[in-house]
Amino acid sequence: MVYVTSDLHGEWERFKSKEMKKLREGDTLLVCGDFGFIWDGSRKERSVLKKIASLPYTIAFVDGCHENFDLLAKFPTEDWNGAPVHKIAHNIVHLMRGQIYTIEEHTYFAFGGGHSQDQEFRTEKETWWREERPTRQEIASAIHRLSAIGNKVDYVITHEPPSSLKDCLGVDPGERLEVHAFFEDMIRACIYRKWFFGKCHINKYIPVKFYAVFDKVLPVTVKNTEMHG
Repeated sequence: MVYVTSDLHGEWERFKSKEMKKLREGDTLLVCGDFGFIWDGSRKERSVLKKIASLPYTIAFVDGCHENFDLLAKFPTEDWNGAPVHKIAHNIVHLMRGQIYTIEEHTYFAFGGGHSQDQEFRTEKETWWREERPTRQEIASAIHRLSAIGNKVDYVITHEPPSSLKDCLGVDPGERLEVHAFFEDMIRACIYRKWFFGKCHINKYIPVKFYAVFDKVLPVTVKNTEMHG
């Protein structure tokens, strides 16, 4: 099965939760950004990554606003389920922006990145990276890939939500980026079953196709009644 969660922020304890323990060999866990285990390259971090690599399922994450993009870029690029990824370990992959992956016969459009609202309190190249913001070229490439398949995918996995949803969630809209306009265009132009996103630290279903995900671990076949908290 394929499951979705978000905003792990480098917290190994999240993998010990009751919800995580329902994952089995062969399953895939999608993380909607802020994976956070590629941060400082320390011995402790490498040790935790080894623990994650010992898990029987695959972890595939889009990047968020709490990743070390310099370290991410050093990992080898390989093909995974039909599109390129950064391969962190045999069962850990970083899904690249604007790529489309096929997992268990369903297509997933992945697009990470966003905006750190606490940027002024962080230090560039130490706790904040400009690369968190999607570029115009990344967006243009994503539009081209979607167009090539008729603007139709089964699921959308992002870190940022479309900006129009932030009002529904009652969260600070923050700075509007070009990627937000792209996501609004996707709502109108694309056909998809469900759109999962992180960033807001909320578990909430927003009719009719949107799912804000934080610390719950949801199957992509989640029923709306399962979204609480």
